[in-house]
Amino acid sequence: MNKLRLILGILAFGSFWGFCESFIGSVMSDAGLPSGAIMTGIFAITFLVLSRVTFKQPGMQIGMGLVAGSLKLFNPLVTGCHICSGIAIISEGLVFEAVWFFVSLDSEKLKPINTQISLGVISAYFVFVVGYVVTQILTPVVQGLGFYLEDLVVFLPRILASGLLPALMGAVVVPIIINSAKIEIKLRDTLYYPITIGVSLFCWFFVVGAWLLV
Repeated sequence: MNKLRLILGILAFGSFWGFCESFIGSVMSDAGLPSGAIMTGIFAITFLVLSRVTFKQPGMQIGMGLVAGSLKLFNPLVTGCHICSGIAIISEGLVFEAVWFFVSLDSEKLKPINTQISLGVISAYFVFVVGYVVTQILTPVVQGLGFYLEDLVVFLPRILASGLLPALMGAVVVPIIINSAKIEIKLRDTLYYPITIGVSLFCWFFVVGAWLLV
């Protein structure tokens, strides 16, 4: 694949993911909804799986996580820890890559609905739970507070249980994405480049602009 197309794809998918995390996630959080679980089970999994089955480029999702996590740091609506949010998103991209490392993108192997549902459950659960654990470990380290294993052990049962909701969402979302991706929409370079660049610029200018105004 053309490297420029891939890079722009990473920027567009990652920027839109970070944009959704910044605004939709914040709105759900303010409404008292489990925003982390919903954002992972629906939005993160949608962007990660769709980019994987469309571009078929391992490593792309790490780049998307870095872009989305970086944009999340500028979220003007976050009143808590910006670093936590950024680390969580970057971790999700890394975990997804690990889960899908051995997944074949052969359409015939992905055709059985039970395979699609299983992928959805496993992907969403581990992306959320492992990302959550990594965040709990790295955040105090980055902040210079130090990490204490006993603090993680106390909350581990709750963290493991919290992965149920995103897993159930993934069981629905992933089959939809896999089957939707069968309808290939190929954009010519004359459309692909301006669309991906436009989406990326819009997301960054909107989030950073709102951050500067707050």
